[in-house]
Amino acid sequence: MEFYKLGTEIKRLRKEQKLTQEQLAKEVGITRQTLSKLEKGNIDKVSLQVFIKILDALNHELEINEKKPFYYFDVNDL
Repeated sequence: MEFYKLGTEIKRLRKEQKLTQEQLAKEVGITRQTLSKLEKGNIDKVSLQVFIKILDALNHELEINEKKPFYYFDVNDL
């Protein structure tokens, strides 16, 4: 998943729970500006700990799936 999609999902969940950026940021221990950048996908580094705190505050989990290989050819032709 692209980083901006994670941010978009965090924003959707936050709004669904009727939380402001200020409220969620305070609960997580980050600035509102950092949360804003994260929601827009305009941040290059966020710790896993921050993601976990955000997900905990929003009562959600992140599922990580194994990346499937992408082939430009039919592997059966090998």
